[in-house]
Amino acid sequence: MTLAVPQRVDLPGEAGRLEAVVEVPQSAASPAAFVVVCHPHPQHGGTMNNKVVTTIARAAHLAGAASIRFNYRGVGASEGSYDEGRGETRDALTAIAHGRQTWPDAVLWLAGFSFGGCMALRCSTAHEAGAVDRLLTVAPALASHFSSPGEIVVPRCPWLVLQGQDDEVVDPKQAIEWAGALNPAPELLMLPGVGHYFHGALNELQEHTSRFFTRGS
Repeated sequence: MTLAVPQRVDLPGEAGRLEAVVEVPQSAASPAAFVVVCHPHPQHGGTMNNKVVTTIARAAHLAGAASIRFNYRGVGASEGSYDEGRGETRDALTAIAHGRQTWPDAVLWLAGFSFGGCMALRCSTAHEAGAVDRLLTVAPALASHFSSPGEIVVPRCPWLVLQGQDDEVVDPKQAIEWAGALNPAPELLMLPGVGHYFHGALNELQEHTSRFFTRGS
């Protein structure tokens, strides 16, 4: 049985139309939560169809939540052009606003992979996003998008960082140092034998993600 049926929608973004996919589990017509998932760097092939992004969305469906995946400005059918993270953060806020309007009683989960993890982190403390119930960042490229740990505003919600110990893009040692320098520090889960793109480890990613989303529920 299909867990969730993808529905393509156009969101009114700041730079024009944003291409997005909304999915609602068949078992949750009125979901108690929805997740907005931010994809990897748009200039390095990142799209909303990235396998890590879709795996995160699938884990949310297993937890009974709806999901919104979207293409940043200039990606796929989304209008506009790359804006060095500033506009991409606002694109994510547009997706969040759509979720708030669609499911006004649902709590918000934020998630992102690599570059997308940084976008999700920025949104997690943005006034426009409203209250965030939990934040998941997978192999977030923190050192590439924040000058120092002191520049990061730590969200008040539970925050899990999933990091592969064999990551060839995001330095695992640097990820540990950055996470440890934050106050309060996020929960950091290091995954042995896992590289940046989670080749052969998507089931492991889905299990950890689903467990985090359902924790305490």
